[in-house]
Amino acid sequence: MRRILWFRRDLRVEDNPLLSLGGEVLPIFIFDTNILDKLHKDDKRVSFIFSRVLRLKEALKTKGLELRLFYGAPADIFLRLSKKGFEEVAASGDYDSYARQRDLEISHILPFNTIDDTYIFRPDEILKADQTPYLVFTPFYNRAKSLFGKKHLQEYPCLQQDLYETDYEGIFHCTQTEEKSYPIDLSSLGFQKMPLLLSEPAEKLADLAKRLDSYAKERDFPALESTSHLSIELRFGTLSIRELLRFLAKQKKSGAETEAFFRQLVFRDFYAYLLYHFPRLETENYKYTFQGIEDDAKYEAFCQARTGVPIIDAGVRELLQTGYMHNRVRMVCASFFTKDLLLPWQWGEKFFAQHLLDYDTASNTLSWQWSAGTGVDPQPYFRIFNPYLQSKRFDPKAVYIKKWLPELNSLETKSIHDEKALQQHQLQGYPHPMLDHKLASKQALEYFKGSLYLISLHE
Repeated sequence: MRRILWFRRDLRVEDNPLLSLGGEVLPIFIFDTNILDKLHKDDKRVSFIFSRVLRLKEALKTKGLELRLFYGAPADIFLRLSKKGFEEVAASGDYDSYARQRDLEISHILPFNTIDDTYIFRPDEILKADQTPYLVFTPFYNRAKSLFGKKHLQEYPCLQQDLYETDYEGIFHCTQTEEKSYPIDLSSLGFQKMPLLLSEPAEKLADLAKRLDSYAKERDFPALESTSHLSIELRFGTLSIRELLRFLAKQKKSGAETEAFFRQLVFRDFYAYLLYHFPRLETENYKYTFQGIEDDAKYEAFCQARTGVPIIDAGVRELLQTGYMHNRVRMVCASFFTKDLLLPWQWGEKFFAQHLLDYDTASNTLSWQWSAGTGVDPQPYFRIFNPYLQSKRFDPKAVYIKKWLPELNSLETKSIHDEKALQQHQLQGYPHPMLDHKLASKQALEYFKGSLYLISLHE
């Protein structure tokens, strides 16, 4: 069979089901203009993806294959490729609304073979007895554990494949009418190369092995190096989810505590699963009609790390400078954004989407809905994090906060967690808190109480 191997969220050769299919193949990667045209030209993710695509191109050469690079709209590219006698397109599954619509469009051009490679479970694998999807994580997790088995650890062999002969040198810019080759350089896509400080997946696994036992207790403390930093590897498939699961199984046999980390991986599956079954969650509330209050001044203060609330501003600084934000801080920031500032959660989701290197539509969207209290989580609208109590509990010595807000170094640590003290400080260059948390929380509760109408996703 003559087949196109479309690499997307699987930028690796190890344990890649695309390379287990055999036949005559054309491996491709598409720099999708439908996505890239909406991004800033200094977007760090494009630099990361470009570097990993070039690494994939070199790795495929060791297998006797070559990666052809395209730049354009996928439909235009596949219309051109469809004239070359290919019998199917094979690609790993992707479940956000754009990806599903894009793949449907391509399936009308060439037969489309979707391979479940991105998550532990297929999106239809875990269902209730009545064959409807779960809406609550705990029963989903319990069912997932009961179904989890050796097949979810399976390693795909790399079979001999014959390379479809064509020109592989350059990035091929494609439109409906023409195709031109440009040098393999980020500037050919119109983007700037951004500096990235990233370690390799193998190094991250080695580090994780050392702290699995303390992961459950320390993962919420942003000043500690207690998280795996593997989210970006899973997002772009530079590490196979099955390789990670095999790693955990090996660690468990050695006596390590792996349950807490495995639970987080299943949570990742759960959010993708919800978005697959309820696509409207990507943009719409699951419950409550309150949509937030649009306020450009509040939004700009948040995005510029000028709220005067240290844990919030530290998190945003970290995000803007590194493309990463600690998960506990993400939750605190999202709660502040939606409950204290009363801004639409969609605005916050978009801001994170613009800056997170590990941005994943399902994880980001459903996490924002969780924080806003509008998602499927059974916890009602009155979950509101106190940012000062959160920073006092999870960054008690303000190590994380002072790292990203050095202008607070002269301030006593206890004052950093004290709203009244922050309202009275005389620091140059750092604002006072832009609002009173207690009053803002009370106002948020009143707004949500007035919108208790439950929205049905089944309408």
